Amino acid sequence: MSEMIEVVQAYDRALIKAIPADDAQALETKLATAARTLSARDAWLKPHQRGAILQRAASLLEGRVEAFAKLIAQEGGKPLTDALVEARRAVDGLRNAADELRNFAGREIPMGLTPASDGRWAFTTKEPIGVVAAISAFNHPLNLIIHQVAPAIAVGCPVIVKPAAPTPLSCLELVALLHEAGLPEAWCQTLITEDNALAERLATDPRVAFLSFIGSARVGWHLRSKLAPGTRCALEHGGAAPVIVDRSANLDAIIEPIVKGGYYHAGQVCVSVQRIFVHAAIKVEFVERLSARVAALRVGDPLLPETEVGPLILPRETDRVASWIEEAVGRGTQLIGGGRLSRTTLKPAILLDPPADAKVSEFEVFGPLTCVYGFEELDQAIDIANALPVAFQASVFSRDIGPALRAAQRLDASAVMINDHTAFRTDWMPFAGRRQSGYGVGGIPWTMKEMAHEKMLVLKHDG
Repeated sequence: MSEMIEVVQAYDRALIKAIPADDAQALETKLATAARTLSARDAWLKPHQRGAILQRAASLLEGRVEAFAKLIAQEGGKPLTDALVEARRAVDGLRNAADELRNFAGREIPMGLTPASDGRWAFTTKEPIGVVAAISAFNHPLNLIIHQVAPAIAVGCPVIVKPAAPTPLSCLELVALLHEAGLPEAWCQTLITEDNALAERLATDPRVAFLSFIGSARVGWHLRSKLAPGTRCALEHGGAAPVIVDRSANLDAIIEPIVKGGYYHAGQVCVSVQRIFVHAAIKVEFVERLSARVAALRVGDPLLPETEVGPLILPRETDRVASWIEEAVGRGTQLIGGGRLSRTTLKPAILLDPPADAKVSEFEVFGPLTCVYGFEELDQAIDIANALPVAFQASVFSRDIGPALRAAQRLDASAVMINDHTAFRTDWMPFAGRRQSGYGVGGIPWTMKEMAHEKMLVLKHDG
């Protein structure tokens, strides 16, 4: 009899469903199936078939948005209003992958530029890179799977996806929906396990050509070091996103986006607003306004439509965030808000000028907390913002173009938002961490490029 995994609600730890776990033999069967599917070249799905499947899946998902949103809120703890946004994004993501097939092509390579290259015509074509192993995270249990699986399907790669252990249900429902839309089961399989060693075996198997990993930097970089020779990868980790608030910033306009960016999904977002650097001339008023809005956030059961901040994913994560706050307070940092509602639910908090070597200043919090620091000179704030080994998205708020562009040019980030929060994203834009924050480029069209080989054909002719 298979071992069972109990999936519980993030908010109150109530059982949602028990599902069977996969073992080593199941993994071997799935890998063999994926490899066999790839090798059967004549049976590959044609681009028009792949596009049609993705479009049908989008239509099916569009009719089930509310059901998926409820499941996201239950297993992941994301407030229902935000879970609905995630489910609708997933619909668009499937269509985005299908639409991108119209542009997914090689290019002509110029010949005849030297005598040796005369009499030749060369061009490239796109081919699937091979079997994809996709290991995903809990915080967007539907849309992250879309980011990994939809590009693989579009390109024509057999994919085995392992969802995060606390949030497998959205993944299972999505894969079932893809099969319902006409995708043969061999092209998209799941690995359901709480066994990290088994997940590592998936990632490092020599039959895997591409690893897509979303999760902690510690695990991601470890897996990259263990990949079989020739296996490519994309790693998406986290950061400690900086926001710079220039003295010219419009306080009437910026508080709401900063609060959304900092406390959306209880801060469990890889580009969540964490470190806010505010010019000393406006710091007092900024903190007053920020504190008032954070205090008004409605915290609790994510299934209630009015909830704005839900739980963290696990009790141990709640304990960790609480301990980091306590460490900063113990070193003389002023705390605004905070406290605990349940085993997994923390009240949103603000820390004022925590030490530079406090955990909340050095590491990704991944909880409902922002830290506010004052500065006198813009370059001082930029230098501190850039001082960590992680770098992902950043933002600057300013009504003056000079400080906005100076910060945008000098912030060490893959994307800088001007007058918007750090967590802004569309699924068709490039999304990538720098340095320890990641490797490769996410975003559906960009992932499709990474999951494909470019093959060159050179035709010699006498004309």
